[in-house]
Amino acid sequence: MATLSEVARRAGCTPATVSNVLRNRGRVGQQTRQRVLDAVEALGYQPHLAARALAEGRAPTIALMVSSIANPFYPEFALAVERAARSSGQYLIICNTNEDPLMGRAYLEQIAGTLSEGVLVMNANLDFEDLHKTEARGAPVVLCMWERPHQPPGLPCVAVDFRLAGELAGRHLLELGHRHIGSIVGSKVSGIHASRYDGFVDAMRVAGLDAPPERVLHAPDTTQGGYRATRELLERDPQLTAIFATNDLPALGALHAAADLGLEVPGDLSVIGITDIQLAKESRPALTTVAVPTVEAAELAVSLLRELIEASPRARSANTAAPRVCVTSPPELVVRASTGAPRSQ
Repeated sequence: MATLSEVARRAGCTPATVSNVLRNRGRVGQQTRQRVLDAVEALGYQPHLAARALAEGRAPTIALMVSSIANPFYPEFALAVERAARSSGQYLIICNTNEDPLMGRAYLEQIAGTLSEGVLVMNANLDFEDLHKTEARGAPVVLCMWERPHQPPGLPCVAVDFRLAGELAGRHLLELGHRHIGSIVGSKVSGIHASRYDGFVDAMRVAGLDAPPERVLHAPDTTQGGYRATRELLERDPQLTAIFATNDLPALGALHAAADLGLEVPGDLSVIGITDIQLAKESRPALTTVAVPTVEAAELAVSLLRELIEASPRARSANTAAPRVCVTSPPELVVRASTGAPRSQ
């Protein structure tokens, strides 16, 4: 296996220059950069990550902690994070906690500051005290897709206005003429999706309508959870003409339930979700949803983490006193085939 020094000799430069090219750092002339890349390809050079970490006193990786890799949103987000990390010369470690706080704590203790320079956290059900301890050990932490931009979490974060997303979904159904709307919230009452439902209630209130408690169910944030919740909501109130789900997976479950009940979508029942995962585009009918800026959020999160990693200890302390909150572009309504005017209009 070729070494860094061998690549440097072949390219006619120093090992430091080779390292800068491979990590996309420093100022390297285009001709020198091309010689290095040609030498890397000719020799089949592969950097040894552990050796690099020992030599430089820092890991060439960052970690992304997610609550469930089975949720298709997280792989899509992880792909965007990986692309952003690679563009800055870093690699990505994905840590799946399976919604287990103890597993998350173990990842933080074993990976943060050793195998990874910093940690991105995405709805991983972690105790904030553990995250602050991770920061205190010198490994920066950034929360991804924080759902309440106006309520900073006390940690650096990238926030998305999910309350607005819920409002946009509710407004869309109301503009189509729906007045009997059921809601599926993919978390507990005070869980991460609460602000999405609050936004939906805002839209109803502006229209002079109530959101009766019997028309809302809190269910698992899964397709099956949405399926069961939809059937229960329709049994409670057969007059429902639309279903608002706080995430795309329960919304897809609502489509499945409608099909099994012999209901036409959107003629008999309109369905709308939030997020715009790939499956939303591929479902039949295609799912109307409120898209959130996933790629932008991933790029902002990596950029913020890089800033914190590169900052001096004093600058990090200042950040701890007033953590950065980066807010993404607003969510946007994406109208597809699953919503339309109710037949009774």
